[in-house]
Amino acid sequence: MDQKTAARAEAFADRKTAFAGGQGSAAERLAAVLAPCRGQVLAGYMPMRTEIDPLAAMVAHLAAGEGGRVCVPVIEGPGQPLRFREWTPEAAMEPGEFGALVPAAGEWLVPSVLIVPLLAFDWRGYRLGYGGGYYDRTLEALRAAGPVIAVGFGFAAQEVEEVPVEPTDQKLDLIVTECGVIRPGT
Repeated sequence: MDQKTAARAEAFADRKTAFAGGQGSAAERLAAVLAPCRGQVLAGYMPMRTEIDPLAAMVAHLAAGEGGRVCVPVIEGPGQPLRFREWTPEAAMEPGEFGALVPAAGEWLVPSVLIVPLLAFDWRGYRLGYGGGYYDRTLEALRAAGPVIAVGFGFAAQEVEEVPVEPTDQKLDLIVTECGVIRPGT
């Protein structure tokens, strides 16, 4: 078992324990962090299993007006970056890859702010994901095209001393948990 595989197994267990305790005001904290991004295209995600739930922050982004739109990731195939389909609370949803819900229809958008799910994170700004590399490929492509803010969202219990990294891993700009906001490198 390689280092990332072992770290993922431990991280899944830690997240499951944290999820059982509830997320407190994490989504409200996330919405406050995202408030300066009103008017921009925000990519959220549809929570699965024991992932922390960003939906209240996504709804707050829409409710703020100012032309802000929200989208969620769609996996089109292995080795490809994510695409993002517009989402509203009323959107008809269908199961996508790995069981995540995706909008059945809607415009494809390019986000400038992303809420990124994770299994583990460290203070350097690295995250451990599920191992497909989707967010790393996506962030690399988006950042090559212009400024992008990647906000990791998880439980404080998902923090680890050091996430094992590879050259292709992309850093998060911020990490929001139910206990606070982490600004990597500060």
